[in-house]
Amino acid sequence: MKPGKRKTFLSILLACLLVAGVLFFHGNQEEVKADTDAVYKNIELFTEVLREVEKNYVEPQDTQKLIYGAIKGMVRSLDPHSSFMTKDEYQELMTETKGSFSGVGIEITIKDDVLTVVSPIEGTPAYKAGVKAGDRIIKIEGKSTKGMTLLDAVKNIRGPKGSKVELTIARKGQRDPLTFKIKRDVIPLKSVRHYQLTPEIGYVRISNFQSHTTRDLKEALHELEKRDTLKGLVLDLRNNPGGLLSQAVKVSDLFLDEGVIVSTRGRDTAQNISMSAHKNGTERKYPIIVLVNGGSASASEIVAGALQDNKRALILGTRTFGKGSVQTIIPLGDGSGLRLTTARYYTPSGRSIQLSGIVPDVRVEFVPPTDGKESKKPHFLREEDLKGHMENDRAAKEKAKEKSQEKDGKVKDLLKKDNQVRYALQLLESWEIFSKMKVAQ
Repeated sequence: MKPGKRKTFLSILLACLLVAGVLFFHGNQEEVKADTDAVYKNIELFTEVLREVEKNYVEPQDTQKLIYGAIKGMVRSLDPHSSFMTKDEYQELMTETKGSFSGVGIEITIKDDVLTVVSPIEGTPAYKAGVKAGDRIIKIEGKSTKGMTLLDAVKNIRGPKGSKVELTIARKGQRDPLTFKIKRDVIPLKSVRHYQLTPEIGYVRISNFQSHTTRDLKEALHELEKRDTLKGLVLDLRNNPGGLLSQAVKVSDLFLDEGVIVSTRGRDTAQNISMSAHKNGTERKYPIIVLVNGGSASASEIVAGALQDNKRALILGTRTFGKGSVQTIIPLGDGSGLRLTTARYYTPSGRSIQLSGIVPDVRVEFVPPTDGKESKKPHFLREEDLKGHMENDRAAKEKAKEKSQEKDGKVKDLLKKDNQVRYALQLLESWEIFSKMKVAQ
């Protein structure tokens, strides 16, 4: 081994020993000694294998590459979300929460040892190409993804703007694999969009949780609330793969004046944290319906769980993804990084989000639109069909309301194609009627 490489290796080995010492410090001294002896023994085995590879492998190998490979393998064996990142990979991860990156726009994970799409990011090339939550990526550019790490998959899928990447996908219900050739583009990190569904019902879509999500949501709510006529809100978290925990907490806090938002529990007591809501300057007493589905994961599950357990919103849709683990990003000395699962998320009532996800209060499956071909409904002759019929005040108001909707083509298209949004709107429009009904004592 060359002197420079030996120095690097000894530094990493010393770091491993120091970490081992910290990990096994707790407990009585005999247990510490036994555990430390086992660690030393296994490290000796590692160095023995490293020496054999350096000495006898058919081609010379870079020592740092070998050690990085060993660390990656060790971390990958823990769970699908823990990973070791080289310096370049670590810097790429940092751009996801601050700037923009070039790729196809999908959040991926490893599920049942298969690379799986959590959800496509709205408006991105993958979303427009028809990639769906739950799709299993079996090949990237013809190369099998079996045994591929998340970071390697991300690295292969991303690339320069304008270049193409071929994804081979296995989809439930499809006998043969599907092939998508997707042109890469700059993935925008604008995460909040809002519309006025009716003069009294607002709609906010959060596609992911980035560093400016809470700020953008405040601006959207200000626009919807400024006329002081808002009587209900649809908060759409479908196909939201998550993002920053801090933003999920702040978003939840905008709708809550008190109560626990989320708690985390880990092996280290420092990870046992409970985050609570604070009194808001703006009172928001209107009813909220949160839309979720199988592509709603992590941070979006935290928001849905917080609003559900605090009785602040009705959750509508289908069961969420079920990613209830906390990953801590740890920068390392040489510029590389460690993404390590350190805790689990729990909703205010103490439910673990892991695997079980958030179960909606009202289960409504999404029904895909039929390419604009709507089935013809039987038409009955009504008073309004008679020539010269007399208008009433309410009818005039309804027509004005329809004209207002028609001005915004996006809202009209959304309501036409999305049965879950339509159902949420119907519930909110009838909310005030039911709240005023008298119940026999």
